[in-house]
Amino acid sequence: MAQGGDPVSGRDAVRARRAYKAAMSPASALVLFSAGQDSTTCLAWALSRYDRVETVGFAYGQRHAVELDQRPRLLEALRRHDPKWAEKLGADEVIDIASFGALAESALTADRAIEMQANGLPSTFVPGRNLVFLTYAAALAYRRGLGALVGGMCETDFSGYPDCRRDTLDAMERALQLGLETTLTVDTPLMKLTKAQTWALAHELGGDALVDLIVEHSHTCYEGDRTHRHDWGYGCGVCPACDLRAKGWAAWRAA
Repeated sequence: MAQGGDPVSGRDAVRARRAYKAAMSPASALVLFSAGQDSTTCLAWALSRYDRVETVGFAYGQRHAVELDQRPRLLEALRRHDPKWAEKLGADEVIDIASFGALAESALTADRAIEMQANGLPSTFVPGRNLVFLTYAAALAYRRGLGALVGGMCETDFSGYPDCRRDTLDAMERALQLGLETTLTVDTPLMKLTKAQTWALAHELGGDALVDLIVEHSHTCYEGDRTHRHDWGYGCGVCPACDLRAKGWAAWRAA
């Protein structure tokens, strides 16, 4: 038995870890919420499945930092959208990791052209971004007893980012489980969906009202443009993010 401030015995430590595992509620989730179309749809998905949902966002020096301004507006709109969702939706946190954005410089964190690079990846790729996001989110979820992380990563309609692939996220999930000794899961409800199917999922979850909410308040445009309004929402209409969103909208509406 531990005495005088000595470390607890191995048996006591195992008991403590098991007790904390039990505190990680499988009925709760932490959503990586950027205020984009995908993360907003993921948040609606989580609210339809979990009893308790919290959100986390990241200020990493992104040139489209206007998305951070949209987060509270979207959260409030989602609370108004469904009283049951309002009861489930808990704390929100924005974590400042601007130093990471400076280290992993890309066209999303610096004034650089958005273009394809020699390595086959677009200049908007922020190396390790999702791995860093998940690590911070996992630490927060661990402290708050939240049993799942939910992210909008997708390997169907995406820009080729290797940290959006499910095999990457499977490895990350396993690393987090081992490193935290917990049953924390990483859920990616959009992984196999096209952008058109993502619009369809939003409609399935909340009807026209949720789709209208996403169109009006979510932000995807890499240029941070909220002056030009299109049928699918605000944006420059030219960058890869706008292009994917617009094509997805058109395909969904034509279906």
